[in-house]
Amino acid sequence: MSRLTASFWVSAYRKRLELQDIPCFVVRHGDDTGGAVLVKLNTLDGQARVFQRSFDLMTGERAWVVLTEGAEAECDAAIVRQRGFDPDLWVLEVEDRQGRHLLDQEGLA
Repeated sequence: MSRLTASFWVSAYRKRLELQDIPCFVVRHGDDTGGAVLVKLNTLDGQARVFQRSFDLMTGERAWVVLTEGAEAECDAAIVRQRGFDPDLWVLEVEDRQGRHLLDQEGLA
């Protein structure tokens, strides 16, 4: 299966969020073609959750999994650590009090 470029996926994801009136910001612009993407869900109450895309070796499917969650400052620190490992990393921040991120929708894995 062919993969979408990171910049194309980010644009499509941001458009889906925009259609639901969910703000999303590019905090760090990674490599346009092959950069990995982290999505930080900020619930605007001091808490956050960071998602990363994972590959299930058993099924061959890609899925979003929680990298870390808790206090927003702790999630930000985890993102900084990940950026240290991967200079091509994209970081998106979704802000939604209801905790909506849409990553569980069809076509976003």
